[in-house]
Amino acid sequence: MRSRIKYLVVSASACLTILLVAGSVAGKASDQSDTLRHIGVFSDVVAHIKSEYVEEPDMKSVTLGALNGLLEAVDPFASYLNADQYQDYLKNKDVKRADVGLILSKKAGWMGVVGTVPDSPAANAGFATGDMIESIKGIATRDMPLAYASLLLEGANGSTVELSVVRVRHPEPQTVTLTRANLNIPPVESKMLPGAVGYLDIGALNAEQVKQAAADIRQLQKDGAQKLVVDVRNCSVGAPEDGIALANLFLASGRITYLKGQKVPEQDYEADPNKAITTLPLAVLVNRGTADGAEIAAAALAGNKRGQVVGERTYGDAALRKALTMDDGSAIILSVAKYYSPDGKAIQDTGVTPGTAVAGVEPQVEYDDNGEPITEPEPQQQQPKRLEDDPVVKKAVEILGVVAKA
Repeated sequence: MRSRIKYLVVSASACLTILLVAGSVAGKASDQSDTLRHIGVFSDVVAHIKSEYVEEPDMKSVTLGALNGLLEAVDPFASYLNADQYQDYLKNKDVKRADVGLILSKKAGWMGVVGTVPDSPAANAGFATGDMIESIKGIATRDMPLAYASLLLEGANGSTVELSVVRVRHPEPQTVTLTRANLNIPPVESKMLPGAVGYLDIGALNAEQVKQAAADIRQLQKDGAQKLVVDVRNCSVGAPEDGIALANLFLASGRITYLKGQKVPEQDYEADPNKAITTLPLAVLVNRGTADGAEIAAAALAGNKRGQVVGERTYGDAALRKALTMDDGSAIILSVAKYYSPDGKAIQDTGVTPGTAVAGVEPQVEYDDNGEPITEPEPQQQQPKRLEDDPVVKKAVEILGVVAKA
């Protein structure tokens, strides 16, 4: 009995450590006594589970579930890694390996899809924002650390990984086998639309894409563009610094964003007038698959009243994350600071809400018995063949027409 009590105390102490760290980052406890009161409630719940549950519980699983639930409640991108998992994480985090191209966060205890890398195995298999990953390599993702899931998805080029997925448009779980590949960021695409509208499609962000976007904008202006539409729908790949650089192409002055955390001093990112390359009227297209750097750019342009944001509310992912190690060699990966819009909203908490809400056309994809998308949908289910017929693009062009006339 004494050993059981000791185990319970150790388990509760581990959760206390995590809760104190996470609670301080979230800023939810009004004072120390309030935090300790909540800890007391937690300890009481653990004690009742230990003494009154219908059968002897696996306290290791109970504690692990509590840790993961606690972290998810604070930060959907947080992870708790035991000592072995953390060593694997450190060993592989800077190693470039083949991947399937899934961007993940925790959702209701499981792995939720934020988005996919364009042209990646996951994108080609029809994975979409909101899909839920039930298992990876036969291992349930319930309470699986987010960082560990990413490690499981990586491997040798050409190797395969099996996933069970519940798709947004297909409620029955399906098993999908993806072949890992060396991922490449697709180029920025640009074209002229009727009405002297320059269109820029940015599917993913990095420093090279920002340079290409700048070159394409200059070319569109030479070709006679009088207005610009920048499409960052489903752009979930891109670091905050890339979003800041993208926003600066359109902003000659003003605050782009700022970074702030409990132990991270506020850092302001102001527009550099030497990096701004256009003053044309601008519309930015976003949806629920827009995340991270692209969200920062959209928030900056909206907050400075430099562009009209059109589409759907973005995902909400813009933070500085750090690994915090424990005495036993385990670690938590936690958001220690968040990026904010110019008007003071934490992007990770609220996403970016468009000034003009327009739902995009959802692809009505059918899947075969193996969970693979059927490549030839019925004619009535096809996406608009012309970009100008896309309802979000049409609305953006309409708004820009009004702006130009004003």
